[in-house]
Amino acid sequence: MPIRKLREFLDSHAVRYFVVSHSAAYTAQEIAAAAHVPGKELAKTVIVTIAGKMAMVVLPASRQLDFELLRELTGTRDVELADEKEFSGLFPECEPGAMPPFGNLYGMDVYVSEELEDDDEIAFNAGAHTELLRLSYESYKRLVHPIVAKLSLGVK
Repeated sequence: MPIRKLREFLDSHAVRYFVVSHSAAYTAQEIAAAAHVPGKELAKTVIVTIAGKMAMVVLPASRQLDFELLRELTGTRDVELADEKEFSGLFPECEPGAMPPFGNLYGMDVYVSEELEDDDEIAFNAGAHTELLRLSYESYKRLVHPIVAKLSLGVK
């Protein structure tokens, strides 16, 4: 597993997790199919800048971030999708686009879609396009302390 930092963090907190290996996949739909994970349980990590500071947004793979909702939540109009060139150096142990949703390990605020709270488990890229980690959503929430909010339209 390329992301030793995350694994050590989970182990140090006695969190039970599963590694799911799958054939190389890059889009959310491909990953869900390759790993046999329901799309609503697969979380994707989106990196944004909020008032010039990097932050993570975690959404069900089937959803798109509504930037207007995030702007309202953060109280600033200065919210943009970060360019991969801007953040790739922040996750040196990860393949591009495969960073796990643990912004707390990288000094980043984390915003999580309220939809993910409906599931007992969460699955996400584990630093490579061939591996997912699966753990309880409650463990994830306890360790990351994300800001949970409505982040996509057509929700609840």
